Amino acid sequence: MRNIFLITKREYLTQVKKKSFVLLTLLAPLMMIAFGALIAFMFKANESTSTFNVVDKSGLFVGNLKSTNQVKYVFVPAVNEKSLEATLKDMDGIEGLLVIPELKDQNYDELQKNSKLLINKKIGFDTKTKVASDLSKIIRKEKIQKLGISEDQMKNLDENFELNTQNVVDNKSTDNDLSFGVKSGLAMVLMYAVFMFIIIYGVRVMRSVLEEKNNRVVEIIISSVKPFELMMGKILGVTFVALTQFLVWITMAVIGALFLNTGFSAMQSQIPGGAESAEMVQKFDFKQIAAQVSHILLDMNVPVIIGVFIVFFLLGYVFYSSMYAAIGSAVDNETETQQFTLFAIIPLMVGMYGSFTIMNNPEGPLGFWLSMIPFTSPVAMIARIPFGVPAWQILVSMVILLASTLLMIIIAAKVYRVGILMYGNKATAKELWKWIRS
Repeated sequence: MRNIFLITKREYLTQVKKKSFVLLTLLAPLMMIAFGALIAFMFKANESTSTFNVVDKSGLFVGNLKSTNQVKYVFVPAVNEKSLEATLKDMDGIEGLLVIPELKDQNYDELQKNSKLLINKKIGFDTKTKVASDLSKIIRKEKIQKLGISEDQMKNLDENFELNTQNVVDNKSTDNDLSFGVKSGLAMVLMYAVFMFIIIYGVRVMRSVLEEKNNRVVEIIISSVKPFELMMGKILGVTFVALTQFLVWITMAVIGALFLNTGFSAMQSQIPGGAESAEMVQKFDFKQIAAQVSHILLDMNVPVIIGVFIVFFLLGYVFYSSMYAAIGSAVDNETETQQFTLFAIIPLMVGMYGSFTIMNNPEGPLGFWLSMIPFTSPVAMIARIPFGVPAWQILVSMVILLASTLLMIIIAAKVYRVGILMYGNKATAKELWKWIRS
C-alpha cells in the first residue's frame, strides 16, 4: 500500500502541476460557453429577412398576412402579376412572388392547390415553412368564422386534457412536464459527465503507461515495485486528478450561478441598451421558474443521487481505466491502440444512447438490464437515478459492478505484468488470452 500511495501521489502531482492541466481546468467551462455563444451567433448571422411580393386575388389575406422579422410581405395589385413575373429574375431585394388565386365557392382546397410561390433564388426551408404556416393560420381562421365559432370557443376546444396521476406505492403525484424536464436534464448532464470523464481520463492512463513503456523508464520502476502496484498507482492518481478537475468545475458553476443571479442584472443596466433587455428578461419571470426548478431538485432524494453518482463514477472509472492500462501495456504505439480501444468505447456508447430510451420508461426491461450489466451500468444507472430506482436494484447493480471492477483489475494486472516489458511484438487477441490464463 505504501508503494501504491507513493505512485498515486507522484502521478497526481505530475498531472496537476502541468500548465496544460491548469489552463484546461480554468478555461474549459469558459470555452464551452464561448463555443455555445459562437454557435448561436452563427445561426443568428445566417438569418435574413426574405421579402415577397404578394398578389392576392382572393382578398382573404390583405390586412391579415402580417410581416415579421423573418418574412416581409408586400402586397401588389393583381394587374401587375405578369410584369412582376417577367422581371422577377432581375429584381434585387425581392426574393419571390406569392400568387394566390381567387376563392371560388368557398373551396379552400382548390385555393391551396393553385397558390404558387415564384422565387429568383434559393430560400431556406424555415422560410418556406413560415410562409405556408402564415397562410394556413388565416385560412383556418376563415373556416372557423364560416362555421360560426368564436375565437374563445375555439381556444376552449383546443385545450389539452391534463390528467393528474398518483402512484399508490409511494403516495406521490407523478411528474408534470416541468418536473419531467428537470429530471431528464439532470440525468443527461450526470450521464454525459460520467461518459466524458471515463473516456478522457481512461485514455490519459493508457497514454501514460505507453509513454513510460516506450521511454524504458518502466524497466527501472519495475525493479523497485510490483507491476500491480504501478498500475493501481497510476489509475488512482489519475482518478484524483479527475475528481480535482470535477470539483473545480462545480465550484466555478456555483460561483457563476450566483453572479448571474445577483450581479448580472445590475451590470446589464449600465450597458447601453441593457435596460431594455433586462425588462424583456423579467417578463419571462425567471425567478418563478428558478424557484420551481429548485423545488423539484430539492424534492428529489439528493443524498442518494449524489452517493450513487460518486460510487458509480468511481467504480466505472476504475473498471475502464484498468482496461485502458492493460491496452497501453500491450501495444508499442498509439496507432495500435485503436484496435483495442473500441472494446472500451462501444459499451459506453451503448449505455449512453440506450439511456435516452430509459427516460421514457425508467422501469422498463432495457433500463433494468443496462443498469445491471457492468459495461453499461456506470452511465445507465446514473441516467435512471433522478427518476427513482428501487434500493435493491441499486445495491445489486453496485455489487455486480464492484465484483466486475475487481475482476477487471486482476485481468488487467496479468496483461500489464507481461505486456509492460514486451517490445517489438504486436499483441494479438490470442497472446492476450495466454497472458490472462498464465
